[in-house]
Amino acid sequence: MMEPPAIPVRKAHDGLELPAIGFGTYKVNGFAGAEAIKSALEVGYRLIDSAFNYENEGIVGKAIRESEVPREDIIVASKLPGRHHQYDQARVTIEESVARMGLDYIDLYLIHWPNPSQGQFVEAWQALVDAQKQGIVKHIGVSNFLPGHIDLLIRATGVTPAVNQVELHPFFQQNEQRAYDDAHGIITEAWSPLGRANQMLKDPTIVRIAEKHGVSPVAAILRWHLQLGDVAIPKSMHAERQRANLDLTGFSLDEQDMQDIAAMDNPEGYTFGQNPHWHEED
Repeated sequence: MMEPPAIPVRKAHDGLELPAIGFGTYKVNGFAGAEAIKSALEVGYRLIDSAFNYENEGIVGKAIRESEVPREDIIVASKLPGRHHQYDQARVTIEESVARMGLDYIDLYLIHWPNPSQGQFVEAWQALVDAQKQGIVKHIGVSNFLPGHIDLLIRATGVTPAVNQVELHPFFQQNEQRAYDDAHGIITEAWSPLGRANQMLKDPTIVRIAEKHGVSPVAAILRWHLQLGDVAIPKSMHAERQRANLDLTGFSLDEQDMQDIAAMDNPEGYTFGQNPHWHEED
């Protein structure tokens, strides 16, 4: 088994430590999915991101149980869907997640999105707080939450999320959200770290920076995340690509590169929320 590359660690206010690169499992399903996750653990990933809505918690748990990596070295995350925010439903859903994974506990459990029209995310948060006290989840956080949503959680419960997982990439850089998260000791995690990858990987700025450093456009973007300070969770079914996505320490972007990518931020021109990660069935 390979030693994981030296990857920076992000720390939350509650002591949670996450590697700056994790492994996303959206649409990683079935036995082929379990093999891909085992491969990711083999090459050095230690953060595995899942969700109730991905319908793969069983496969994620199977991969973790069958992996040669010790369970205590793996941080596995899952998420509560928007349709289960009522307190009792949320508690049962969390228990179902743990049981489906076949593990004694889940390391990080998030509310998948605030589902604001339903307006029950505060009681969902209380359910996560209580599940953490019970010990079946170790750390708790949120996903796709805005500062105002998080303020409500803190005011109601006194408990600040450890993580906020949001859409974040060069076209949608979430500067205000990241500043808020940093100020509250919340780790910002980036889903869709490569954006709509086909469009992003052909972007002239990204291509030029990648060529300058002799790396792939994917590596250039993931290195940007590394230097920005978030946690990126790229996905790949292939061992070689998994390894490449993790091996970002051989080069660094200079100040000009970072400025050029900063100039790509286009939140007004970018349509947020069209990703099925959290819309599906919520």
